[in-house]
Amino acid sequence: MSEENNSPKWYVVHTYSGYENKVMTSLQNMVENMALQDVIVDIRIPTEEVMEIRNDKKKLVQRKLFPGYVMVKMVMNQLTWYAVRNTRGVTGFVGPGSKTPIPLTDEEVRRMGVENVSVNINVKNGDFVNIISGPLDGFSGVVEEVDASRQKVRVVVSMFGRETPVEVDFIQIKVV
Repeated sequence: MSEENNSPKWYVVHTYSGYENKVMTSLQNMVENMALQDVIVDIRIPTEEVMEIRNDKKKLVQRKLFPGYVMVKMVMNQLTWYAVRNTRGVTGFVGPGSKTPIPLTDEEVRRMGVENVSVNINVKNGDFVNIISGPLDGFSGVVEEVDASRQKVRVVVSMFGRETPVEVDFIQIKVV
């Protein structure tokens, strides 16, 4: 807790099950009342829309991706740690030990759907790239298509003696 970083990062806060919305509301009110907008930047509960069928009727509902957890983007310091940790319904931060919360990496934030993390990469069709993460880690290939809006590229790799197009995220490649 002694080192302070001035850039806000995403942290996972564990709550009592079913208290996620109450914790989020309490945190938002606390940020407003204590004027902490510059150090506690965002509070989210990742959800997805799911089609449910009840009594032969289809209904679109919001379902929590991670029940019992709230994501908080904040600058970690003594004040913010204490304020979040002592919010009613919060059981603690996720991390090894309750005193040292560990922020999520950009890849974790993107995969969890908390925030769209955009990656700027200078890649174009015909570039040779190495895949550096995911199930195709260690493969190399040639970029066939770049989709900047979705942050994905289609790479043709040699797999089992055949040229196979695969789609990977910007964050998973390195231009050679």
